[in-house]
Amino acid sequence: MKTFRALCTAAVLSGVSSLAMADAASHAAEAERFLKLANADKLTTPVYAQVHELFGQHFAQAKAPGKQAVLESYVARANTALDKSIGWEQIKPEMVKLYTQNFTEDELEDLIKFYQSPLGKKMMTTLPQLSVQSSQIAQAKLEQAVPQVNKLLADMDKELGVKPPAAPQGTSPKK
Repeated sequence: MKTFRALCTAAVLSGVSSLAMADAASHAAEAERFLKLANADKLTTPVYAQVHELFGQHFAQAKAPGKQAVLESYVARANTALDKSIGWEQIKPEMVKLYTQNFTEDELEDLIKFYQSPLGKKMMTTLPQLSVQSSQIAQAKLEQAVPQVNKLLADMDKELGVKPPAAPQGTSPKK
């Protein structure tokens, strides 16, 4: 009788384990579907562009006309190095894990439905531009606050009896 119970328990645990694995696989598949829809594979594109620009600047400074093939060779090698560390196939497993940890499978399905809708599609196309413009607005507002924050820091230093930082060598303090 004990053997029968042990076999039944093992069968139930095995079944539950299989269901949990199926649920995890289904959840991960929904996360992948969402990430594909959200163009997450393009997430690192700006990094590639920055590296290409960096190589282009170094090439221009070298003033090596006629050696464009050298630049192209090094850019290709840089792309290979980037692919090995931040290419989509490298970061996708971690991105899937991130989304499955933060969204249920039902929530991912809802997100997919939203991003497939006309409003969701509009959101996907305008979000990058909105992010840049939002950052520009915040940066401009921050620049307005910098003088006030610097004055408050100086006032606090004065009240605490802290001497202001020494001016770098070769410069004279402001009068």
